[in-house]
Amino acid sequence: MIVYGIILNSGEISLTDAMAEKNLSKLDDVRLIVSRNNYQMELYSGSILVKSYKVVFGQGTGNVKTSKFDNITPKGNYNICRIDTNTEYHKKMYLNYPTIADAAEALKNNVISKSEFELVADWKGDCPPSETRLGADIGIQGIGKYDLIFRNLPFVFNWTNGSIAVSNDNIDELYEVVDISTEVIIKE
Repeated sequence: MIVYGIILNSGEISLTDAMAEKNLSKLDDVRLIVSRNNYQMELYSGSILVKSYKVVFGQGTGNVKTSKFDNITPKGNYNICRIDTNTEYHKKMYLNYPTIADAAEALKNNVISKSEFELVADWKGDCPPSETRLGADIGIQGIGKYDLIFRNLPFVFNWTNGSIAVSNDNIDELYEVVDISTEVIIKE
C-alpha cells in the first residue's frame, strides 16, 4: 500500500519548480487557503496560485470546533502567530486560534463563559491564550518521524488534534516562504 502511495506522490513538484513554471523569482503577499473538503492547501503569491499541497486534518468529525478536545480543524480566517522548528512534528506554524470571532461565536452558543471570552478578547501578544475551553495549539505542521508512512498513504487518514498536517518536505518549503502574520484561510 505504501509503494502505491509513493507512486501516486511521485508527480509532486518542488516549490522552486512551481515558481519557475509561473515565472516567479520570489513570492510576495503570501497567503494559504485550505479546503477541508478537498484535503488541499493552496499557496498564493498575491493572486497567483503557486502550488497546491495535500493535507490532512484533525480526527474529529464535526463542522465547528467547540473544545480543545474535539480534534476538529476550525474554519475561519487566521494568521501565523508563532513558528516552532523544534517539535515532534518536524516544524509547526501556529495559528492565532481562537480569534475574537471564534470566541464570540462560542460565547453566543454557551460553549465558553464570559470570562473565557474576555481572556481571548483582551489578549495581547503572539498567540492566543490556551486557558479556555476552545484551547489553542492549532497550526500547520509536518508529520514528524512517521513522515514516510503517513505522506505515502494512498487514502486520507485524519490524525491530528485539529491542526493541518503536510509532509516534512512540504513544511520545510512553507517554512522558507511564510512569516509571522501570514494569512491562512480555512474553509469547508
